[in-house]
Amino acid sequence: MSGRSDRTVPLAVKIVVSGGLGVGKTTFIGAISEIEPLDTEAAITQVSVGVDSLDGVESKTTTTVALDFGRITLDPTIALYLFGTPGQDRFSFLWDDLVEGALGTVVLADTRRIEECFPAVDYFESQGAPFVLAVNRFDGAERFELEEVREALGLGGDVPVLECDARERSSVRDVLGALMDRVIGVRAAPRRRAAMVR
Repeated sequence: MSGRSDRTVPLAVKIVVSGGLGVGKTTFIGAISEIEPLDTEAAITQVSVGVDSLDGVESKTTTTVALDFGRITLDPTIALYLFGTPGQDRFSFLWDDLVEGALGTVVLADTRRIEECFPAVDYFESQGAPFVLAVNRFDGAERFELEEVREALGLGGDVPVLECDARERSSVRDVLGALMDRVIGVRAAPRRRAAMVR
């Protein structure tokens, strides 16, 4: 007996979930993770007054100060490891480490505070990383057409923009599926160009 296991070890794929403060990153990861999500939520204190803008999310009492982490196994061969970034500008120095080795990114947006989305969009565009923009629908928030959101953020037509409810597992799954399609499309493009040159 060789002692070898026939059990397949799934390929680990790193995905980043990013966006501004209070946009729903912790909720998004918690809705889909098959393990108890790790989060670094801390109470919002007086120290953050005047530093972190809570306009539009005044009822928020905690915030991520380092990262969120969760996992979902797509099938026996692929496991997605989800890393949520902190939303405050003062913690953006953590982004480089969290993003290293990531296959792609979900950028969450809140139309009540669309300006909070610009740092994440700018960052991932500058990195050339494949990403999708998911507009998280909050109760009572004004709804906008997805093309209006695309235009407001200056996104190219190649970036998928879709709506989601970060509380709903099926909605989160759809966003992750769109991201995987985007990653496959971006990775296949150089091969298609190379094949055309031959």
